[in-house]
Amino acid sequence: MTYLNYAQLEALDVEAFRNRLPYPWCNPEDLLTEPGYLQLLQTLPDVSLFTSTFGIQRSHGQQPHDRFALEYREDLEVAAPWHAFVEELRGSEYSRFLRRLFGRGGFKLRFHWHYTPRGCSVSPHCDAKRKLGSHIFYFNTADDWDPTWGGETLILDDRDRFKRNSAPAFADFDQAFAGESLGNRSLLFQRQGNSWHGVHEIRAPEGHYRKVFIVVINDRLRSGLRRISARLRGEAIRDY
Repeated sequence: MTYLNYAQLEALDVEAFRNRLPYPWCNPEDLLTEPGYLQLLQTLPDVSLFTSTFGIQRSHGQQPHDRFALEYREDLEVAAPWHAFVEELRGSEYSRFLRRLFGRGGFKLRFHWHYTPRGCSVSPHCDAKRKLGSHIFYFNTADDWDPTWGGETLILDDRDRFKRNSAPAFADFDQAFAGESLGNRSLLFQRQGNSWHGVHEIRAPEGHYRKVFIVVINDRLRSGLRRISARLRGEAIRDY
């Protein structure tokens, strides 16, 4: 079984990605093979494996990003297709794809799932400087999700008005671009100084979750230094 659609990765327009406003992003379809996507969809980890991350204070006065989170580990008891998928993401072809898009290497990948229930949101924020970007794979379909419930990642344009250590509301931004999030879709963006993004409050019925799997693309050097510093301070490292 192959999970990544290598022809689609190769076909992605690098210049269009880099020149997209307000910062580099794309919302491609079918970056996973159809059989691979269906197998991953059918073997998603159960929410009972996840950690509740509700009410955790964020920097700069931003609202908490409430959700259930699960960090990938090689010894994690999830279905075999997910381990195989991560192996592909760690492989040379996906690495070459990221280098082509970002115009550089020197990155370290981490992986996690987020399940977000009714009433929760991802407040507008810019990612930490150690992050080069994120690749968000969506795992809701028309069979289990109504588009009116939300769940799209919003790319937010502040026209360079806000400092990253501030807490603007969604309504404060000049424009918001919503990537499609149902079916075999993903959203990939490259972090820059103004790379604001977020997710509006989820309006799904109880028992339904916005389900995503995220490839966190970290700067290897910055990430290593941050991890050492956090370990010395006795702090936990989170990329979400």
